[in-house]
Amino acid sequence: MSDLPTLAVPGGRVEVDDVPGRDDRAPLLFLHEGLGSVALWRGWHRRVAEATGRRTVAYSRLGHGWSDPPPAPRAVDFMHEEAATVLPALRAALGLAAPVLVGHSDGASIALLHAAAPSSGVAGTVVLAPHVFTEEFGLVGVRAARDAYDHGDLRTRMARRHRDPDAAFRNWNDVWLSDGFLDWDLRPDLPGITCPVLAVQGTDDPYGTLAHVEAVRDRASGPVELLVLDCGHAPHLDAPEATTGAVLAFLATLP
Repeated sequence: MSDLPTLAVPGGRVEVDDVPGRDDRAPLLFLHEGLGSVALWRGWHRRVAEATGRRTVAYSRLGHGWSDPPPAPRAVDFMHEEAATVLPALRAALGLAAPVLVGHSDGASIALLHAAAPSSGVAGTVVLAPHVFTEEFGLVGVRAARDAYDHGDLRTRMARRHRDPDAAFRNWNDVWLSDGFLDWDLRPDLPGITCPVLAVQGTDDPYGTLAHVEAVRDRASGPVELLVLDCGHAPHLDAPEATTGAVLAFLATLP
């Protein structure tokens, strides 16, 4: 179980880790990966909070960690729904007027969608291994995860961090491997992003290639800095010093 407080959002209550920080700096809002939760940041969000002095919020999406289950099975547009419905409610409840979004994997995709909304007021965005379109290369990794869940120990490991590991896994994996997801594409949304962006991608990522961060660079309307690292799908865990250093440097450039 989690000791974290919960907050009501559309569809249920989510666990939230709200780390206090200075009022004169934009707060940070962390958005976890497709199988992630607050706990699965493994303390990285708190280390960034300590290094920057910024208020830092991380939450577990519905169906993840110890948050409530989602009210219905996820659809292909679940990342759009999170960006357009849940994030505004969460921000309003917590008073996050102009945050810097820090997203990993699916959370990075949600961050891009939210930052692209005309009225988002986001001060900056950090995306780690974002997904921008459906890529066959990445689907190979998603199928491998299904095999690990059905026949390996992935379910056992997920049960340590999620109230309902089946809901957390199936609401990610089933959507990604559905026929409808083949046409999923965020590239038309990217020109709406006007805030500064730091995009980080590992060269040994089984879920995506450099094409995703390059699409962000080429299509976003604001300045985009790319960082390519020799690591896997989780740069903040696989290459923590380089990733953290780049994030701290990026934050120092924001107004």
